[in-house]
Amino acid sequence: MGNTFGVSGLRGEANRSLTADVVYSFGRFLGWYIRKDSGCNPRTVIGKDTRRSSDMLENAISAGLMASGVDVYLMNVTTTPSVSFITHSDSFDCGVMITASHNPYYDNGIKVIASNGEPMGDSIFSEFQGYYENEKMDEIPYAGRDSIGKCVDYQIGRQHYIDHLVSVPSSSLKGIKIGLDCANGASSMIAHNVFDRLDCEVVFINDAPDGFNINRDCGSAHLEVIRSLVLERGLDAGFSLDGDADRCMAVDEAGDEVSGDHFNLIYATYLKKRGRLANNLVVGTVVSNLGLKKALEKEGIDFLTTGVGEPLVRKCMVEHGGIIGGEQCGHMVFSEHSTTGDGIVTTLKMLSVMAEERKSLRELASSLHMLPQLTVNVRVSDKKAASSDPDVQAAVKRITDILGSSGRVLMRHSDTESLVRVMVEAENEQMCRDYADQIVSVIKAKGYAV
Repeated sequence: MGNTFGVSGLRGEANRSLTADVVYSFGRFLGWYIRKDSGCNPRTVIGKDTRRSSDMLENAISAGLMASGVDVYLMNVTTTPSVSFITHSDSFDCGVMITASHNPYYDNGIKVIASNGEPMGDSIFSEFQGYYENEKMDEIPYAGRDSIGKCVDYQIGRQHYIDHLVSVPSSSLKGIKIGLDCANGASSMIAHNVFDRLDCEVVFINDAPDGFNINRDCGSAHLEVIRSLVLERGLDAGFSLDGDADRCMAVDEAGDEVSGDHFNLIYATYLKKRGRLANNLVVGTVVSNLGLKKALEKEGIDFLTTGVGEPLVRKCMVEHGGIIGGEQCGHMVFSEHSTTGDGIVTTLKMLSVMAEERKSLRELASSLHMLPQLTVNVRVSDKKAASSDPDVQAAVKRITDILGSSGRVLMRHSDTESLVRVMVEAENEQMCRDYADQIVSVIKAKGYAV
């Protein structure tokens, strides 16, 4: 099908690999999937981001769901975390978000959210792929007569979510001046509505979506934009969201980057100081900076790591009773307020800590000394063979032994592309480059690179 199947859902270029036909068929499959054990019409809430193709795909999946006997409730343009929140809080059987997150406007995708507000996972997409590619869609029954689904405007759900966000700050934010980059995405309207009701002074940028400018030279992948705004306006901090607002990155008043690793440390120490850090632990991933682990150890806080991906972070938090976790790239889960990553919640939590501690974001982030970290992506013919090759593994071990406790090497492969990722942390950037190049040279010498 040319689509990506995984924990992020179904994704591809709109009207190329991800056509209205594919999405309609998936809607039919999803409707049957959630209705087969139900005696009545299930309820599904749907949100979408600001891409030009989102309207088309919203109509396609809505038609498919209703054809299978599901009642559809439309939140229209809204964020991924808002759909997760409403799916759980308003007792929907599942939620659907139409988005390709931080990808360019011509891509799009489908995320499915279970009734508990968490991603449904990849099994449903794999099962659908089997039905679609093996031409078994005729086996999916159509609803008939009074069991055909209906479509309901549910913009009130967005208001419920906005009310929830306004309740997140634990104290007044008066006197704080920030910039907020909405990436011309799903948060553009919601963020205005939230901050209009709070005391914080906000300068908004990239909040005028036109269907084509989502994530284009803006948002969490382009911190240079918010950095310029903060320095030009003399703001206290700047926060940047991605297209569907489940991710947040920041800069302090000097324009220096504040990442998910910083957020983890800032909020964990804030909670511990108040005796509220559940089970005294924080969850990160294997690519979390070694500096975070050392800083948490200094504070007497346990640090658990899991594989890359917000769902894995969340799963580890649930298993170990944690209430905070996240990825370096800005996917943060504050389980007191959300079941998934939420960039606006992250922004509000950092502002709350700044207000209560009466410290700048720069002061709060200063206790984390990040080790230089470099990741090199190598396109290969066989990612599993390349990463498990004995000579490549020997090179990784040799450099790991050289670095000892002062750094580390991590080699992993992409879930969606034929890439091997070589990450090195060391005392300086030149060492990172030299050691990464040594491993990459072995991969190339063994003939895996393409």
